Amino acid sequence: MAVTGNLKTHATFAGQPVDQQFIAGQLREGSSQKTLTDTNPFDDSVVATIRQASPQDVDDAYRAAEVAQVAWSATAPAKRAAIIRRAAEILEERRDEIVQWLVAESGSTVLKANIEVSLAAGITQESASFPTRVHGTIHPSNTENREMRVYRKSIGVVGVISPWNFPLHLSQRSVAPALALGNAVVIKPASDTPITGGLLLARIFEEAGLPAGVLSVVVGAGSEIGDDFVAHEVPRLISFTGSTPVGKQVGQNAVTGEHLKKVALELGGNAPLVVLDDANIDEAVSAALIGSFLHSGQICMAVNRIIVQDSVHDEFVEKFTAAAKTVGFGDPSTEGTLVGPVVNDNQLETLKAKLQLAREQGARAVVEGEIKGRVVPPHVFVDVTADMEIAREEIFGPIVGILRATDDEHALELANDHVFGLSAAVFTQNLDRGVEFARRVKSGMTFINEMTVQDEAHVAFGGERNSGLGRFNGEWVIEEFTTAQTIGVKRL
Repeated sequence: MAVTGNLKTHATFAGQPVDQQFIAGQLREGSSQKTLTDTNPFDDSVVATIRQASPQDVDDAYRAAEVAQVAWSATAPAKRAAIIRRAAEILEERRDEIVQWLVAESGSTVLKANIEVSLAAGITQESASFPTRVHGTIHPSNTENREMRVYRKSIGVVGVISPWNFPLHLSQRSVAPALALGNAVVIKPASDTPITGGLLLARIFEEAGLPAGVLSVVVGAGSEIGDDFVAHEVPRLISFTGSTPVGKQVGQNAVTGEHLKKVALELGGNAPLVVLDDANIDEAVSAALIGSFLHSGQICMAVNRIIVQDSVHDEFVEKFTAAAKTVGFGDPSTEGTLVGPVVNDNQLETLKAKLQLAREQGARAVVEGEIKGRVVPPHVFVDVTADMEIAREEIFGPIVGILRATDDEHALELANDHVFGLSAAVFTQNLDRGVEFARRVKSGMTFINEMTVQDEAHVAFGGERNSGLGRFNGEWVIEEFTTAQTIGVKRL
């Protein structure tokens, strides 16, 4: 990995430059007047300087994708599968270099970066099975001598907008399935992570043998290319992962614009972790600790609220507080660090405001520390009530509040008392009780005796309510990224 701020001396991956736009198999300068300085969030060192994309670059990428997709969708399933499988192998072969990039560009700790590479490799390997898992159906007709066939086929071109927190995986979670199913893809990665969110993947798939034009990456400011990226006539589906407010705007633009298209939206969360009175407290503490503070809490599934029943509340608080005080924080490149820097100054200021408001509203900090640079130490609040903002809004930082519940019904009421519904967890040693509780939680995913941060490539992933639309992974993403075409065949 070589990093520099000089456009003439490229930041590289596997010896190839990754600091320009990647359009139709060619690395080229963007045509915007704006330049993006990509910096390390821990020490502000420059990792790359990229001339940004303009609407013309977006159009070029989509037009190239539209042309290339025709031949790609007609490529034999075995050949498509082999290319996707090779991309998974490259992810593993280049793991160390990718980890370095994630640490440098996104502030990931070494632990989190390795988890992310594994997740990305996992969904890529799973996607390699998709080309032969697309099935049509044959149906009888009410018209004599007619047969009704329903074919599933690729949508065409997919636009992927990915976030900065898990940039590699949350791009690849859409890119790999879309490509495997015969679609072409254009990625718009987050401005904080243009390389790990897109340009690395372009190089990986290029090496794997993907034809030019099937995958392009445009790096640009949302204010300059965001609307064009979504509203463009070519893409038939926009896959967006990010905040709920922005996701709502993306969805609105996609379905009310001149060119109607599908959307897959994975948005914010406010995950509750519920500790019932028969829980294994030590296991609950361990899960809550990692779930709250992994990647500085900058995960849509992170534990935002811990809801504990009365009879075990004090024991849990005592043990959780002691454990939180031992969490390593600081330099993300140091082994053993769980909490590194938050991604940028806007995020930092937002967290400072949340901390101040939590105290003003009556929450009491039992774990806190001095903020240095962009590193926010773990913060734990007790005496939290359901009306406080710390309990109602997504935090996206190493801050967690503990609420007290009187019984199962009160715990369920608290768990469901918000507008999100991505992930949740409940701890109990009575599995039937846990399943009954979990099925009444208003979330797309609920885990029993585990933390809320979970993702398996073959199992449905997605949320309810303001946490999004659609499902990723396995057979569910196959349906999302293909379309059904009905063919009537009448025999004369």
